[in-house]
Amino acid sequence: MVASVEMYLDERASRRIRVLWDQLEELGVQSLRTPHDGRHRPHVALTVARELDPSVVADALASVRVAPPLRINFQFAGVFVGRVLFLGPAPTPQLIEHQARVWGLLDAAGMASLPLYTPGEWVPHSTVAMRVPRPLLTEALRRCLESLPIEATVTRAAVADYARGIFREIP
Repeated sequence: MVASVEMYLDERASRRIRVLWDQLEELGVQSLRTPHDGRHRPHVALTVARELDPSVVADALASVRVAPPLRINFQFAGVFVGRVLFLGPAPTPQLIEHQARVWGLLDAAGMASLPLYTPGEWVPHSTVAMRVPRPLLTEALRRCLESLPIEATVTRAAVADYARGIFREIP
């Protein structure tokens, strides 16, 4: 199982990413629109762990505003190992510092994040599709690039574990 602390984007930016999801689906690429009954929202994950207890997360993060009105500017697209397609925001000092602070508070509370979410290793991103079929990868990446730039503001945050049906908003 995998759970995450996610920051959600304003409606305008979310709508633009959902349009991209639809374009990928039309191409034959399963976007994040499809899994888990369409419950995925366009987001940037601050940390991912095998499991997160929402109450423990809320307590650990009580001293920080997880969803500050942070400006995010998606400027590039990329592919992680495993053919995971994503949009990448400019790694501003504010974004990098915010993620490190959230990670540090969770780590201090004994919650182990996946290694790729450790400060200094974390690549800010918004996943748009996973396991993209090789023959469609170039075209899918082109469609991502054509959707850019996307300016967004963080509006909300939550602990999400879609496999276990857990979704809890946090301030």
